[in-house]
Amino acid sequence: MSTVLESLPEGSRVAVVRLRSLGDCVLTTPALEILHRARPDLRIAVVVEDPFRPVFEGHPAIERLLPVAARALRAWRPALALNFHGGATSARLTALSGARWRAGFGHYRHQFVYNARIPRAQEILGVERKVHTAEHLASAIFWLGTPPCEIPRARLYAEPRPAPRPYAVIHPFAAEPAKTWSPEGFLTAAGHIERVLELEPVFIAGPRDDAAPFRPYRTIAGAPLGEIKSLLAGASLFLGNDSGPAHMAAAFGLPVVAIFGSSDVDVWHPWKTASEVIQKPTGIASVTPAQVTDALERLRVRA
Repeated sequence: MSTVLESLPEGSRVAVVRLRSLGDCVLTTPALEILHRARPDLRIAVVVEDPFRPVFEGHPAIERLLPVAARALRAWRPALALNFHGGATSARLTALSGARWRAGFGHYRHQFVYNARIPRAQEILGVERKVHTAEHLASAIFWLGTPPCEIPRARLYAEPRPAPRPYAVIHPFAAEPAKTWSPEGFLTAAGHIERVLELEPVFIAGPRDDAAPFRPYRTIAGAPLGEIKSLLAGASLFLGNDSGPAHMAAAFGLPVVAIFGSSDVDVWHPWKTASEVIQKPTGIASVTPAQVTDALERLRVRA
């Protein structure tokens, strides 16, 4: 029995529907790279929300970035629409894509949309353990017909900005309090990075984050995602909560210290980069500055 990819003529168009969030977008790039390596003739578009478009900009596997609009997706004329989100909006887009093949995981809602239903990642990969998000997404590409292979690191593309001295990027924010370490802890760690590692601490914050506690250091607040990409591309180290920027840092191959709260480390740890993950069963507030500075020391990063 032929696979979906074997049924696609040379030069066929593929649309990957990837709605939110930042980390999920970053961890989609290994799957795209596997698909592109196996079928470089395919013309790949990604349907993505505007705030996350910079994640995919410059990626050699991607020909087009499409807005979240059925008209734009249908105009792309995909032979295969692959839904990597699974919600109602992405299901509607997939249904209206006009694609011969409409693929989505078997646990998604609205199963009537899909004529290519992807099994559990564990079944595809032949394992019964928890799988990382990058493995989960890549398994779909294997099931569609690419030969199984090692799943690569996520990759982002940006030119680093010139800097007067080596620096570390620190992201002290997260989507919810249970995933956010204390400002005092990050300031202690920043002092260690500056004094001991001899790297300049550079804090990053979103437009709605309160960056005031970190003003003693260089702070970049509300910068466009493309600017954050360039900042990370030139950094020597990343420290932060479990959040999207940590996955961006890993995609640039930076050493990462990630402080976890309630998230599952097996599913969300920094993918294929040197890293230290800190998580306490009693919650993120129980993580001590000494644990973080010890983790920084274990990575052996110096200016």
